[in-house]
Amino acid sequence: MATSHTAHDFSEMDNAHISKEHWKIMFISGMGFFTDAYDLFVIGVVMSLLKPIWHTGKLEEGLVESTALLATAFGALLFGRVADMLGRKRIYGVEVLVLAVGAIGCALSPNIWWLIGLRFILGIGIGGDYPVSATIMSEYAGKTHRGMLVTLVFAMQAAGLIVGPLLAAGLIASGLPHNLIWRILVGFGAVPAMAVYWSRRHLKETPRFLAASGKQEDQAGKITSIDQSDKGPQSVSFWDGYHRLVNDKKLALRLFGASAAWFFMDAAYYGNTVSSPLVLSALNSDHTLLQKTLTQLGIFALFAAPGYAVAALTMDRLGRKTIQVLGFAMMAMTFGLLALIPNLEKMALPFLIIYGFSFFFTEFGPNSTTFVYPSEIFPVQVRTTGHGVTAAMGKLGGFFGVFAFPFLLHWKGLLGAESAAAIASILGLIFTVTMLPETKGKSLEEISAEPSSPAERAAAA
Repeated sequence: MATSHTAHDFSEMDNAHISKEHWKIMFISGMGFFTDAYDLFVIGVVMSLLKPIWHTGKLEEGLVESTALLATAFGALLFGRVADMLGRKRIYGVEVLVLAVGAIGCALSPNIWWLIGLRFILGIGIGGDYPVSATIMSEYAGKTHRGMLVTLVFAMQAAGLIVGPLLAAGLIASGLPHNLIWRILVGFGAVPAMAVYWSRRHLKETPRFLAASGKQEDQAGKITSIDQSDKGPQSVSFWDGYHRLVNDKKLALRLFGASAAWFFMDAAYYGNTVSSPLVLSALNSDHTLLQKTLTQLGIFALFAAPGYAVAALTMDRLGRKTIQVLGFAMMAMTFGLLALIPNLEKMALPFLIIYGFSFFFTEFGPNSTTFVYPSEIFPVQVRTTGHGVTAAMGKLGGFFGVFAFPFLLHWKGLLGAESAAAIASILGLIFTVTMLPETKGKSLEEISAEPSSPAERAAAA
């Protein structure tokens, strides 16, 4: 791929077919999300092992399961802004290094508070991966398959969702001491992260960032400045990018809409997913941890993974907005059924089908589209900054969801926990309909130039 372009010379990239280079970028970007899903969701099994060993209370349990999400918000803001200031290439790979250090540290934790603190470091690395990986893939992809490629980066979560409980089930069945099993589970998160570190550090800078910042890259990977006499001021200070986003009405509306949708999606989704062992306990409290873990694995394999696949296949056909609206609507319906059908937890098959479909329509829905949207709807100078803000708001929603879900479950059972998830889904649907544009089939430059949501058109008028 060429590494220097003028501001308007991206038609060749926009119209290009998918190449080996696209698949390479998708894979090395997606491995971070394999680790993301593995690390964030295996912790539910880990805490089931740890509670009787360390005699943890509900507060400590909630903090272990939610602290990484809070740190993810911080990491997304930090790495997202720095990637717009210095370039995607300059920091790509640093985030997985931080992630790996956090994972290894967690495995060596001597007590619950060390584990909580090291989960924070892990979360910073996970958060940094969101804006940088999404934007790199988005800025390299053509306009007719950009949605699919960015979705596939995120869909690597499906492998993490399956490998986590699969590894956990194998270790539990092996008869190893639980105090060793949980350490292996959290430490394994460093493996896929380090596997792509070198490839990320040697990836070429995106042509769109080079053009916007007035730079060029030679074959050896050295980046130098070119004449910027015909360019406007660049976004160079840390706070400048945030000012640009909030001072432009169109960008502020997009930022608010994308952030709110992601916040409510993660509040519903992460609470259900991280606490899935607790949810499955409502189905049958007599099941062993191994049986619950295998049930969790079956739900992820039969419902969540196909949801990611359908999202990738249809993202550039149905469009981001259609999929996000449909997904939120079906999430609200399935969560509502889990909450309102009397004694549903006593009916194993109907319970598992409804619970499984909640995962399918989350993956074939806002869990994929909330990641794709912010990689497209902001201009190149603040693209990773905007993605970082929206991802941060999503992870704050996930933090509240994970922290509150066990309390709601203990308070009112499925009625309390799943009703809250249904309400969050309805709110996400409302923000999607009113504030987000459709982006399928358009170049990134076209999307940046036009108002295309009802709220944007009203603001422009």
